[in-house]
Amino acid sequence: MGRFVAGAVVCLLLVSGGMFWWQEKAGSERPAVSVAQSPVPVSGEPDLPEGDDDAMGDAPPMPPEAPAKDREAKRFDRYDRNRDNAITRSEMMSSRTAAFRKLDQDGNNLLSFEEWAVATSDKFAGADADGDGKLTRAEFATTAPKSKPKPKCKC
Repeated sequence: MGRFVAGAVVCLLLVSGGMFWWQEKAGSERPAVSVAQSPVPVSGEPDLPEGDDDAMGDAPPMPPEAPAKDREAKRFDRYDRNRDNAITRSEMMSSRTAAFRKLDQDGNNLLSFEEWAVATSDKFAGADADGDGKLTRAEFATTAPKSKPKPKCKC
């Protein structure tokens, strides 16, 4: 019991010593800002662009927005692991575990991997229109799941 208590005390001392050392090191690495490097203008007047008298009333310019990817482009990028704008058979099969679970209709986990791979391979072969072993974005779009219409409200 004495060894356990002594070990716990030594552990706490080491942790607290490490914390003090870490704080000391972090405090000494902060750069000092001199008056010459100060981002605030020394004269007290803001820096305004020349010839723009109404600059204070306008909002600052906003950065350009990133283009939004459409749903199909996002789905394609999830499959395209190496970002070469083509999906190989192994890329498509590696990310299809959820589909594997969906194929097991009775939930007894007796669906073999080979059965799943045949279904996925058939889907891949059906989508690969030119037969080159790769799916382009247009070919991949044909594999999109069919959207189901929302049920009408029974209010």
